[in-house]
Amino acid sequence: MKLDETDINLLELLQADSKKTTKEYALKLSLSTTAIYERIKRLERTGAIRNYVALVDKAVVDRNFTVFCHVKLVQHVKDNIAQFEAQVLRLQEVVECHHLSGDYDYLLKIHVQDMEAYRNFMVNKLTAMNHIGSTQSSFTIKEVKHSTAIPL
Repeated sequence: MKLDETDINLLELLQADSKKTTKEYALKLSLSTTAIYERIKRLERTGAIRNYVALVDKAVVDRNFTVFCHVKLVQHVKDNIAQFEAQVLRLQEVVECHHLSGDYDYLLKIHVQDMEAYRNFMVNKLTAMNHIGSTQSSFTIKEVKHSTAIPL
């Protein structure tokens, strides 16, 4: 799907605040409410917009301890990869999982309550999984920048 300039401007507005009314977006983009509504529906239908979510404050829900954990599998073969990925999808503490090139196979972003909760997660969940060769964890001191918006 080819996005035009209006689509891009609309997506930027939606990424900043998707709770505004269609009329508010129409006023900002100098289009009719119907035109904006149809564009949004087309963007949803074609998959440019995948979902709408609420961004929850980690501190309010007591999950303000953020860990980045590199994972190396014992052996980087198809079955191990598939099994690891299926298992990591079920770990609610893991909010992101990226398959990497380089020294480690995966990078996990994990939100837990504190160091004790992370230790419990490591001992009882992550390292209890099959085919984990090694892990290396880094703990966030301060989140300097966080954005969910995709640069357009």
